[in-house]
Amino acid sequence: MNQSEMTAKIEQGDGFIAALDQSGGSTPKALQGYGIEEGARSTDAEMFDLIHQMRSRVITSPCFASGKVIGAILFERTMDGTVDGKPTPQALIDRGIVPFIKIDKGLEDEENGVQMMKPMPGLSGLLERARQLGVFGTKERSVINLANEGGIAVLVAQQFQVAQQVLEHGLVPIIEPEVNIKSPERAECDRLLLAALLEELDEIPDGQRVMLKLSIPAEPNSFAPLVSHPKVLRVVALSGGFSREDACRELARNPGMIASFSRALLSDLRAQQSDEEFDRTLGAAIDEIYQASTEKVLA
Repeated sequence: MNQSEMTAKIEQGDGFIAALDQSGGSTPKALQGYGIEEGARSTDAEMFDLIHQMRSRVITSPCFASGKVIGAILFERTMDGTVDGKPTPQALIDRGIVPFIKIDKGLEDEENGVQMMKPMPGLSGLLERARQLGVFGTKERSVINLANEGGIAVLVAQQFQVAQQVLEHGLVPIIEPEVNIKSPERAECDRLLLAALLEELDEIPDGQRVMLKLSIPAEPNSFAPLVSHPKVLRVVALSGGFSREDACRELARNPGMIASFSRALLSDLRAQQSDEEFDRTLGAAIDEIYQASTEKVLA
């Protein structure tokens, strides 16, 4: 796939984006969920080797290349690794899957109801390396916990400042201002976020587009103005702590949004499963998420 083919797949393709981008902070929990306890590793290098083995097993599973997964978000170490003897982004492209890379370095402590992104030293070099490896786009995450209008505005502005750097390197940014689904002000957070996003989108130069990765809104179809916005290539949804069943049920009530799930995709996989059982379990999850992304129901 060349750039225009990848753009068309992300914009028009039926399917969803797999999030395989657990970072250093979330990897131990991801490995534990996969059935690998802490005693199985003694160094960070061994930990990342184990998580790469899990991701490689997912990517090489026949069901992953069924056409229902149109994109995959990678952790930096995964991007720099290999799958089937090829650089991971190329292994994905060969399977018809568009590669993305997580670029944020984690979250600051909460202030004004939000958690901003930490500084990203070396971002320009990472973006250049990603582009040379054939990566299509990036993903950057921050978190909204409370309906603080000023805090949300500053958070969204930071997201778009980083997104502009990504665009300048010829990559497509996925902007991810996650609303905490446990927030007591979730619906108001959604409303304030929508307003802030629409304001920033109006400032994007003509001819450039971004993607948005958002929590499934408290009120179905609240993000319809973003789905139809000319500066938005695609709106994808994170599972945000919902079980797969709940996340899929809620996603199906939001026309135009497709999934970009991590935990809800991988939660039933175990290192101890046979290849047949692993593929069957992953395939069932893919089918369920695909259906919620492509077959919508009345709210």
